[in-house]
Amino acid sequence: MSDNTAVDPYRSLDGRNVILGVTGSIAAYKSADLASKLVQQGATVDVVMTPSAKEFIGTATFAGLTHRPVTTGLFEANSDIAIDHVALALRADAVVIAPATANSIAKLAFGLSDDPLGAAVLATSAPVIVCPAMDAHMYDNAATQANIETLRRRGVYIVEPAEGRLASGLIGKGRMEEPARIVEHVRWVLGRQGDLAGWKVVVSAGGTQEPLDPVRHIANRSSGKMGYAVAAAARDRGALVTLVAGPTALPDPVGVVVVHVVTALDMRDAIAGAAKNADLLVMAAAVADFRPTEAAKEKIKKGSRETVTLELIRNPAIISEVSGPKLIKVAFAAETGEAARKAREKAHYLGAAFIVANDVLEPGSGFGTDTNRVTFVYPDGTDEALPLMDKLAVAHELLTRARKNLT
Repeated sequence: MSDNTAVDPYRSLDGRNVILGVTGSIAAYKSADLASKLVQQGATVDVVMTPSAKEFIGTATFAGLTHRPVTTGLFEANSDIAIDHVALALRADAVVIAPATANSIAKLAFGLSDDPLGAAVLATSAPVIVCPAMDAHMYDNAATQANIETLRRRGVYIVEPAEGRLASGLIGKGRMEEPARIVEHVRWVLGRQGDLAGWKVVVSAGGTQEPLDPVRHIANRSSGKMGYAVAAAARDRGALVTLVAGPTALPDPVGVVVVHVVTALDMRDAIAGAAKNADLLVMAAAVADFRPTEAAKEKIKKGSRETVTLELIRNPAIISEVSGPKLIKVAFAAETGEAARKAREKAHYLGAAFIVANDVLEPGSGFGTDTNRVTFVYPDGTDEALPLMDKLAVAHELLTRARKNLT
């Protein structure tokens, strides 16, 4: 680990030194995107290419994306490794090998160092993250699997490849994981010793759906983005995170236990179980306030009726019901106008350390946006308004304040 701390508290990779190892696979084209994404998140990226990698992609691509020299041999005049065999390895916070071919995995398992990537892996004490990419038969081969297990036993982190169409035309497991997901894995691995390490955090996200009949339901416009951002931020700071999510279009975050639910009662039960031994509960979900008293067992027919009357019953206030011996609770309040005042009226009975209030009618602050403007409302009547921010930044601000209650 380097002595760098995150320069930007909202970007967990800011100031981090990452070696990106690229080996000889058609998936090397994805490595260019990965290098770009790592740089965008603040990392300093040093690309180390094996000789065979140059058959698939050029060094100029990586040099242009990272603004750093690219290492391709042990004895290059301009290489850090030529000057000091372990210079890159010693300053690295992480080594990411993407793509990692069957051949490169075998060499790593046997500890070979006949190329700059093998030398860097042997010399580093930083986490090593390997992202396999190869034909399905090669990945399933007993030799490859044995080599992967050898690396796992040594503490190497394996990002499992995805299933799909491979360069050979086969359909199977062997596609290198997508760059955006690999970045999440890197954030998770590097965040394990963060300021929330050891804390158990439960987050709810998304809206709930209350069935009217087998094909219709009552719902709201929540995208789940705010809750997912809180889960990712807590993971990046070392917490053990359980995300209880209503129906959303979002992929499950890496490194987070995700429990998918549909109704408010489903969410209540899932949170009650997850929060028993938790330290922090963040209720970011937009839980339906009401549900039909009874859902029809068959599709309700329109017929000749002009109106339909629904009888609704109140859903439970989940955050008020859930408790734990050491549980700190944070509530969200999505309002339409005067959000802080309306949240202040709830502060005395929700039992939350504070409420995160936002006005969903305000531009950039509603459902489905990537940004949010929130006000932290405290039980003592004080408010703290934040400017319009990215939702991940809001999540970090929330966790920083919640941590004061955790310690």
